[in-house]
This record gives sequence, C-alpha cells and structure tokens, in this order.
Amino acid sequence: MTTSAGSAALPAPASTPYKSYKAKQRPTREKTKKRPKTPMEWILLAIVVLGALIIVFPIVLLLINAFKSPADYATSGPLDLPQALSFEGIRTFWAENNFPRALWNSIFISSVVAVLAVILSVFNSFAIGIGRVKGRSWIVLIFLMANLVPQEMLFDPLFKLYDDLGLLSNPWSVIITFVVIQSAFGTYLLSSLLGTFPKEILEAAAVDGATRWRSLRSVIVPVIKPTLSVLMVFFFIWTWNEFLLPLAFLNTSDSLTVPLLLEQLNGERQTDTTTLIAGTLISIIPTIIFFLIFQRTLTRGITAGAVK
Repeated sequence: MTTSAGSAALPAPASTPYKSYKAKQRPTREKTKKRPKTPMEWILLAIVVLGALIIVFPIVLLLINAFKSPADYATSGPLDLPQALSFEGIRTFWAENNFPRALWNSIFISSVVAVLAVILSVFNSFAIGIGRVKGRSWIVLIFLMANLVPQEMLFDPLFKLYDDLGLLSNPWSVIITFVVIQSAFGTYLLSSLLGTFPKEILEAAAVDGATRWRSLRSVIVPVIKPTLSVLMVFFFIWTWNEFLLPLAFLNTSDSLTVPLLLEQLNGERQTDTTTLIAGTLISIIPTIIFFLIFQRTLTRGITAGAVK
C-alpha cells in the first residue's frame, strides 16, 4: 500500500514525443511563410524593372549595331539584328586609331588620380576633422565650392600655367588638375566623417604611445577603409569619363584618352557609324570590368555605415 501510494503521488515524467514537437513547431513555420506583395510593392518593383531596362537599352543597341557591316547598317533599322556578324568596325577602330595607346592613357590617368586623390583627401580630412582646426566649417565649405566651379572657367588659367611649365599634351597636366578637383570632394566627405570619429579610440592609442601618424595609419584608415574604397571607385570612373579639360590639355595623338579618341573619330568619320559604335562598345568594356571587380567592395563600403 505504501509503495503504491508513494508511486501514485509521484508526478508523471515529462516527455515530449517527436510528433508532438513537430506539431508544436508547425504553426511557427506557417507564420514565417512569405507574405504576398502589396499593390504598392508591385508598383515599385515594376518601376525598378523599367529603370533597369532603360539603363540596359543603350548597351543592347551597341551590341546589336557594333557587329553590323556598313551596308547592313545602312539597309536595316537600329533594332534589327545583324544579318551576319561583322568585325570590320572593331578591327578598323582598333588598328587605325591607335586605341591601345588611348586605352593605356585613360587607365594610367584614372588610376593615378584615384589613388592620389584618396591619399590627399585622407590627409586633408585628418587635419580638418581630427585636428579640429579653427574655422573648420568654412574650410570644408571652400572645399565643397571647389567642385561647384564650372570647368570652362579653368580653361584659360590652367592652359597658360601648363604651357609655361611645358606640361601640355602631357598626362600629368590632367592628373594634377583632377587630383585637386576630386580630392576637394573627398576632403568634404571625409571631414564630415572624421568629425564624428570617437575621441576615446584616439586617446587610447595615444596612451599606448601611438603618434599622430601611427594613429592615422593603424587606427583611422582601417576604420574608414570601406569609404575610401568607394571614393577610389568613383574617382576612377569620373576621371575616365572626363572630356572637357582633357580636350584642352591633350593635343597630340599619343596623349589622347578614350573619350577624346571617340570624339576625334566622330569628326573624321561622320559616315562610318559602325566604326564609331564599335569604338564606343570597346571603350566602355574596361569600366564595366573595373566595376565588376570592385562591386563587392563598393557595396560593402556603401552599407558600412548602416550597421553599428
């Protein structure tokens, strides 16, 4: 009696069978199902798709017409597929217009400008943002205004300056000009960023014996590295597409960049449309490759400030 009464008083062991566990989890899984899109989301999706088609459409036109022969292009519409693939325009543009030299000039100028402009922007913003100089807001405003000056106003003074220095038709005339212009924007952006840099980190580095140069190299630059990568990508692409100032400074055939070569081709061969289209297609390929290589870096840098 005692044993049975004692056993009756004991609580039943708590056990959860596998089926019961699955039954409890099923409602949770049903709640995580993807909800249907609202009408506003469908509208936004349609706008995004339409915008993507508008952006891709010029590239599709280039691909269709770059591989047409002159006779095929003259007898067909711009949206008609080529009757047969013709590489005549590409061969003509590559061989007769010294495209490899222009390509090297554009790559060299854009790369050097991107690197030097980022370095100069870091030094300037370190002095303004971390150094807390007097009149910081006015200095940053002056740097911002440097990007608002129309390029046409720079023609005459810079042309005379580079003529006196013997830098006309020299890539360094374009490099010096755009390093200053691009670093002005970089200084404005990074000064605002470094103005909010935590002082505690710099004070801890100073306690450990770090100099200002060591703090900049080992503390600040690694923290803002994603932003610097974004600036470098933008500086490269912006310099690659520049036309107005290089047109004033680069006058010889060996100093032309890719945009200048295309303009020269348009002036000399107004009726050879297929060669011009083929040259335009070839000229955008390096920038597309550059963007694809640094796409992950660009995305990481843009979203770096979104998460603490």
